[in-house]
Amino acid sequence: MTAEVKPASLQLTERQEARRRRILHSSARLASRGGFDAVQMREVAENSSVALGTLYRYFPSKVHLLVATMQDQLQHMHETLRKRPPTEEDPAARVAQTLMRAFRALQREPHLADAMVRALTFADRSVSPEVDTVSRLTTAIILDAMGLEGPPTAEQLSAVRVIEHTWHSALITWLSGRASIAQVKIDIETVCRLIDLTAPTPSR
Repeated sequence: MTAEVKPASLQLTERQEARRRRILHSSARLASRGGFDAVQMREVAENSSVALGTLYRYFPSKVHLLVATMQDQLQHMHETLRKRPPTEEDPAARVAQTLMRAFRALQREPHLADAMVRALTFADRSVSPEVDTVSRLTTAIILDAMGLEGPPTAEQLSAVRVIEHTWHSALITWLSGRASIAQVKIDIETVCRLIDLTAPTPSR
């Protein structure tokens, strides 16, 4: 079982954490309505009942805010998937099932998904801690689905990274209308076969 991944943020007081949650909720709600362009920092601040300067202390830019929103969405997905783990017996099939469940959750909120993916694409070095947390959360979701008895090998971690890249690319191509859900499913199932290829050979 992988360790729980916490968002990349400073230790916050209970009041600060509640304020942060209001901000993320407002960001997600605005993005769900109109995508990336609908998330305006002044409107987020007003909807969150915080001063604009306070908002910028939490999130220096809209990109920081939307990447943090993706962290939050993935954290919720991870918790849901732990409560309702995949039912397939084969590790590769479990990961494919898990990623398609996550994909369908994003599919239900296409404007929000597009806003978060665009923020990841626009992120520069200043957003590296937040982007790294998104990657670690995705890795944790995949490793949990694999159901390993021990720590992953270097080859397995490499396979997980390739699966992450494919899942992210599939999301982008679907959002841009260049891939159907059926094609996404085929691509995810295909790349997940790397899990079988990198599984350690049982010792005799």
